[in-house]
Amino acid sequence: MSSPAPTAVVVDGYSAGNFYPAAFTAAGARVIHVQSTPELIPTMLAPDLTAYAENIIASDETELVELLRPYDPVAVIPGQESAVQLADRLSEALGVKSNGTALSAARRDKFEMIEALRRAGVRCADQFKSDDAAAVVKWAEDRGSWPVVVKPLSSAASDGVFICEAADQVRDAAEHVLAAQDIFGRANTEVLVQEYLRGTEYVVDTVSSNGLRFACGVWVYEKTLLPSGQNIYNRDILISPDEEPVPALIPYVREVLDALAVSWGPAHAEVIVTERGPVLVEIATRLNGQLNPGFQKLCLGHDQAGLTALAYTDPEGFARSYGGRVYRKLRSAYSYNTPTTLDGIVAAVDEETVAAINALPSVFLTSVKYRPGARIRPTTDLLTAAVRIYLTSADEEALVADYEEARRLKDGVYRLEEPAH
Repeated sequence: MSSPAPTAVVVDGYSAGNFYPAAFTAAGARVIHVQSTPELIPTMLAPDLTAYAENIIASDETELVELLRPYDPVAVIPGQESAVQLADRLSEALGVKSNGTALSAARRDKFEMIEALRRAGVRCADQFKSDDAAAVVKWAEDRGSWPVVVKPLSSAASDGVFICEAADQVRDAAEHVLAAQDIFGRANTEVLVQEYLRGTEYVVDTVSSNGLRFACGVWVYEKTLLPSGQNIYNRDILISPDEEPVPALIPYVREVLDALAVSWGPAHAEVIVTERGPVLVEIATRLNGQLNPGFQKLCLGHDQAGLTALAYTDPEGFARSYGGRVYRKLRSAYSYNTPTTLDGIVAAVDEETVAAINALPSVFLTSVKYRPGARIRPTTDLLTAAVRIYLTSADEEALVADYEEARRLKDGVYRLEEPAH
């Protein structure tokens, strides 16, 4: 007689969390969803609740622990960033595989994150936080080194991040952050200001299983700085594990994971390589928001969601195949977030243009964000990119050529309503 399938719990499976049900199902697990809010969060790509065996809606944590206890889950994991601390509390209370709560705040709050590195002796940025814009300005002026970075303590997707060259820009940015909500609908009660890290930025994705880490991909960020002081993400470019500075990046990120007590699950680290070496921008203990499993399997041979499912359901198998190892680059690849200057209401998606992009040999997938009737605005951050295009090829020249053609075509994807006269 076969034993019952193990159960994995996904808390708030928004955005890339939508890839967990298929990943855990493939690993032989039953997957249930916890919705921590009475209504779904409108600013995030909603979870597909039909992909789960069950959806539990509960905001009382004591009740939620008791509801989950009979399932004896192999994993309680966050589907997106705002669920990190709740998943830590639930997994610890249930006595299942967990990163615990002792450093949970530091895995979410960007100020506490950097301070945890400082306490552990890990290279990190100079910083300050306050609920007073004037105090933020004073710190920047006293420091006397420009530019500085102003951002919320705990948002995501480059939301509310400003690069400021002078005190008046710091004041404007700090006031903007303090007056706004983050992308999860929570008020920003404090604002963070940090030294500007000069250098190239990389993303390092990992999966951990009982403290054993697998570096599952390193991508270099290509960005454009707007006059507003906000950075637009353009391409994420996959680089080989033996290409500089990857051999220095991966050990540094392992130090970061140790400092933040990350022993289980995925992590998505953003690191700038400065004159003094790699320095963390921030790290999130959840899936890379740009994840597409089919795309990653083509260019890397694995995907972060599938690796996470293996890490929890079969730690011994994970240790044998991936523990302490580093990815291989199988094909060149880009994830391209197209910027737009369009401003208005989308009248239609030009399917011929989308088809022309998809017909390019290197294009794996074109993900169209806006639908007819949606409001589109000029791109200011990752959230307001207009289209995401995944490209991969064994031929670098073909990949570059297809990227340039996609750049030429991107502005034809949307047609706007004519303004009323």
